[in-house]
Amino acid sequence: MIKKLLTQRNGDAGWKKAGGLLVLAAVLGAMAPPSFAENADGDSAVKPRPRIGLVLSGGGARGAAHIGVLKVLEELRVPIDYIAGTSMGSIVGGSYASGNTIDQMLYDISTIKTAQLATDAPPRQDIVFRRKQDDLQNFIGPELGARGGSLLLPKGIVTGVGLEAVLRHLAKVKGSIDFDRLPIPFRAVATDIETGKMVVFRSGDLAAVMRASMSVPGAIAPAEVDGKALVDGGLTRNLPVDVARDMGADVVIAVNLGTPLMRRDQINSLLGVTGQMINILTEQNVQASLASLKPDDILILPELGDYSAGDFDHMPDTVSIGEAAARKVAAKLSRYSLPPKQYAAHRRRQMGSEVADFRPVDEIRVEGLHRVNPKVVVEEMQTQAGKPLDTKAVDADMRRIYGRGDFEHVGYRLIEEPQKRILVVDAAEKSWGADYLRFGLGLSSDFNGDAYFNVLASYRRTWLNSLGGEWRNDVQFGQAQRFRSEFYQPLSANRYIFVAPLVEYDQYLQWVFQGDTPIARYNNRSTAVGLDLGSQFTKYGELRVGLVRGPRTFTLNVGPSSLAPPDGKADIGAVRARLRIDQLDSVKFPRSGYAATAEILDSHPGLGARDDYTRWQGDLISAISFGANTVQFALKGGGAIGSAPLPAYDQFSFGGFLQLSGYRTGQFYGESLTFGRVVYLRKLSEGTLTEGVYAGASFEAGRVGGPLIPGSPTGLLTSGALIFALDTPLGPMYFAYGIAQEDNRSFYFYLGLP
Repeated sequence: MIKKLLTQRNGDAGWKKAGGLLVLAAVLGAMAPPSFAENADGDSAVKPRPRIGLVLSGGGARGAAHIGVLKVLEELRVPIDYIAGTSMGSIVGGSYASGNTIDQMLYDISTIKTAQLATDAPPRQDIVFRRKQDDLQNFIGPELGARGGSLLLPKGIVTGVGLEAVLRHLAKVKGSIDFDRLPIPFRAVATDIETGKMVVFRSGDLAAVMRASMSVPGAIAPAEVDGKALVDGGLTRNLPVDVARDMGADVVIAVNLGTPLMRRDQINSLLGVTGQMINILTEQNVQASLASLKPDDILILPELGDYSAGDFDHMPDTVSIGEAAARKVAAKLSRYSLPPKQYAAHRRRQMGSEVADFRPVDEIRVEGLHRVNPKVVVEEMQTQAGKPLDTKAVDADMRRIYGRGDFEHVGYRLIEEPQKRILVVDAAEKSWGADYLRFGLGLSSDFNGDAYFNVLASYRRTWLNSLGGEWRNDVQFGQAQRFRSEFYQPLSANRYIFVAPLVEYDQYLQWVFQGDTPIARYNNRSTAVGLDLGSQFTKYGELRVGLVRGPRTFTLNVGPSSLAPPDGKADIGAVRARLRIDQLDSVKFPRSGYAATAEILDSHPGLGARDDYTRWQGDLISAISFGANTVQFALKGGGAIGSAPLPAYDQFSFGGFLQLSGYRTGQFYGESLTFGRVVYLRKLSEGTLTEGVYAGASFEAGRVGGPLIPGSPTGLLTSGALIFALDTPLGPMYFAYGIAQEDNRSFYFYLGLP
């Protein structure tokens, strides 16, 4: 019809000319940006529609309200062409822009807990055994760096390794990408902590970018990206309206979660003052962004009230608040609605399908190291070159590497080189290392005249050579005086074999009872040098065999002279073998796993000892849990091997909290020990940064044979305790009431491990 009309008016030449113009118009139409809408059948339409940019503000855990807004936008069929977000807004926005569905995002946030984000360490069972042993001391506060006579602090409470693992799951695309190539073009905002300027991410590893945008100063260490130290974007642009406009948005839908300022009575600590300063800076730039909104823009204000930015345990509760806020402006939003078929086609193009890339990597490369040997890092990984790539396994590798204690941040990226696929591990060594200092405290009392305290400090120098030689020094003052210095030298990158020369000093006062009456106190002092040869089973444990030699004295300090040893000298000369296994999830309040220790000491005059005897001791603990309920089992034993009795200075002291709780601390002292207990604990409440509050009871049974002082019980003894316990920033705290036979009773207070 069109050809006939044109031919009638202009002849064949007119048709050819007009046909050329139509072809040109079709080509230009195909190249046009998405500012032209489509009709219900998906064909090109003349009627233009504005390009819409969604702007999502920061707000921590409150940011889950953004998902409720997205849900309403989908219901109203409002198309989103661009997304710009800051902090939590960048996480929700980046996840949605990468193709995640609302349902998937709702499920993901339901699985996130505050404690999960507040720790970078992997599950304790996966930490290298040498670092697990730190848990046996009640250290308080962070590990400090020691350099040039100064003490250095970490840059944040956490470094973000745990957070980044969560974000990798939320990001539907993996590896570095141009954010304009995402299903919905996306931008994230961070702040350069050095210059104070806004940084807008247009490309990169999406999970790493989200983490940089949400690096709350003081809580999460700055993210290192392209040589910049980046923190939370809320400091410079918490509501990045201008960023969305720069992307090409004609209309902005801005979701502002608000930055509520604390009342004066809530600002009662250094952290409170710091948080208030951040809130003030954030609110100032938000007001500037709000002032830039135009008449056609839409502002959505979820009324989040007292919901905390740090309460990630209740994120799903804020989704409905976001929904309600979006419905309040439904009439304005509906102006931009698309017909059902047109919107469905629009969303199909944006969903994108995630294709898992299991191709093996040809090489694992570790970058950013100056002290740590890259071979040691690779040995820590289960991921191997030439085998199918599992991103979950790589995330676990990153947390395991972080758990070594050498790094302040660990991440990874995949790069393509000619005919080569490379997994690059970006490991940032601790800027406050490689020498570290920690302090600790232990307190206990049975409210019966026996009160003890110990103050301890640990100093270690790491990476003294390429295989990770470490010199560690531990000192303790209080009820017991102890000093231990050891040079730990692995003999290979996998650390399976090591040697460890050491020096030990130990002095403590040992009370001895007759019945329940203390009648003598001995001063037990020893100094020894030794050399161990050992094997470390990575995360499981270690075996050591070595020689130890030195002077020892055992003298009467208080009591009748008839109880004084005939010769106070008791020199040491022995072969010592120790096996230690540790797969507990926690040493404070174990809920799963097991741990065991076994030791044999063979004292021989040919090695310099005064006495010829062989002593063994061992213990085992395991735990299982059912919901909030935990049952712990423990066994402990020791004695002599062979006919030679144990000398007085090397016998077993027993009694006290969870060691026949109804009796006094150290009430039993003898040549052999057999003991078992069952403890039931119920978790009463969860802790955000601690392991919570518990209540329960114990049943204990055991005997101490061959008592040093006649008159002490030698038969089977039973006891029990009622327990109330909680984890605190100073360590685990216990209150208990012990009950035993013959009306023996004891109250206990413990700070530290019992």
